[in-house]
Amino acid sequence: MSSALAKESRALTAEDLTKAFKYATDWLGVFVEEVNALNVYPVPDGDTGTNMHLTMQSVRRQLAEENPTTMTDFAHALSYGSLLGARGNSGVILSQVLKGFAETIKQYKTLTASELIKAFHSAAKAAYAAVIKPVEGTILTVVRSAAEGIKERMSESPIQVLKSAWVAGQEALKKTPDMLPLLKQAGVVDAGGLGFLRVLEGIIAFFEGKDLPPPPKIEKRAQETIEEQEFGYCTEFLLSNVKVDTKVIQEAVQSFGDSLLVVGAEGFVKGHIHTEEPEKLLALVAQYGKMVKTKVEDMTEQHSEILQGELTEADTANVGLVVVSDGYGITKVFRSLKARVVGGGQTNNPSVQDIADAVRSVGAHNVIVLPNNKNIIMAAERVNELVKDKEVKVLPTRTMGQGLAAAILFQETAEPDELLEEMQEAADNARTLEVTTASRSATIDGVEVNEGQFIGLLDTRLKVAKDDPEASLKAMLEPLAKDYEVATLFYSSDVGEERAEALLAELSESYDDMEIELLPGAPALYPYLMVLE
Repeated sequence: MSSALAKESRALTAEDLTKAFKYATDWLGVFVEEVNALNVYPVPDGDTGTNMHLTMQSVRRQLAEENPTTMTDFAHALSYGSLLGARGNSGVILSQVLKGFAETIKQYKTLTASELIKAFHSAAKAAYAAVIKPVEGTILTVVRSAAEGIKERMSESPIQVLKSAWVAGQEALKKTPDMLPLLKQAGVVDAGGLGFLRVLEGIIAFFEGKDLPPPPKIEKRAQETIEEQEFGYCTEFLLSNVKVDTKVIQEAVQSFGDSLLVVGAEGFVKGHIHTEEPEKLLALVAQYGKMVKTKVEDMTEQHSEILQGELTEADTANVGLVVVSDGYGITKVFRSLKARVVGGGQTNNPSVQDIADAVRSVGAHNVIVLPNNKNIIMAAERVNELVKDKEVKVLPTRTMGQGLAAAILFQETAEPDELLEEMQEAADNARTLEVTTASRSATIDGVEVNEGQFIGLLDTRLKVAKDDPEASLKAMLEPLAKDYEVATLFYSSDVGEERAEALLAELSESYDDMEIELLPGAPALYPYLMVLE
């Protein structure tokens, strides 16, 4: 559409809007870093600009796939594509803005100014409805202000309406720091609001025939004056074949955390929440439909540059991994290896149902389960009786060490049988050294133990009993060290970092050919747990 024709046109077609939204995706792409620079927290929830752009890229893919020629088809592609691709808070809210817009326009053949105004109001209403506790000074305010700013513009052309909406939204964006103290403290306007306006600006630019501009020089960044805090895990899920109302799922997960968004369309439900219990959350929501995709990220460690890569990998996952884990440090390692974690271990064995719920929460059809405890293997092997729609294979790991060694080789895109064979070999070659406290006096396997002593277990078999945990670990390690090059040593909070560092220094001096990594977060009641590979 030429610039002149765009300004004169009194109605927009589905073909017009398809081209405009595709162009707006590219337009937003130019400004991604500008939007990212306004993030209030250094690593809050993924970068706002990146998340919104990924959401729009999903819209563009859906438009290209469906190639809509009617407004009904365009509305479907817009709503469906944005929901499937929504990332983070900003992306999910943007998807609801587009869903509300789509709900109105699908009943028309073309869009006049009057119909466009109705669609904007529907978009604002849907955005607010998606957030349990709406906060002014955010993208919500900008979208609502854009809609309110065009109420009396029915006599204008659709392009003039879009431009008026942009002007009203821009005025609201300037005021966001006065509405939200965090923004004023950081010295920026709302990132999500700016992202929305860049999308709208891109649509206008298409109709006016403007070329893509060069990326702007980033002159304004959020001042990192806000104290660092624990954000928990940014957890997202996508369910298909959902039969219950979205509000049922929304209410079910409310107690798990904050920044909660649960939205739905076309039989799909997309969820986003910041929680300390991602596995429990995903196991719960998996009961309401088929899990298509999940994402769990530690927000205290995530980096914006890995977001797109991780999400792309998740889209092509052929195999999922479920592990049983105990100890926050070990659990953290498993999560970093893209495993879904079921809490449990010695004295705390999960049920068959617990493991089955975790398996259901994985998007991949093929799932490998690592029980990581000899007492959990039988429960894991019964999961197939409860989960009929997935191929579940149990690798019978007997210790956390075997599980960690196997999980290191996990690849989402591998062939299950080949992967299982490689992981089994790694598990067989690993050794696990555990130090815990004797609960009673006994003589086992020729080792005399007094209650309260620190006992050493090598691959679950009692080997030594000493009066301090370091002596127990060293006694087990000495005959094995020459055969292993890599070791990971987890220590508990009872031991503490200083004491663990001293042990590390001693071991490194004694075994200079061995690379030893020291990590906090051993299982409860275990001062030390070491894995040899």
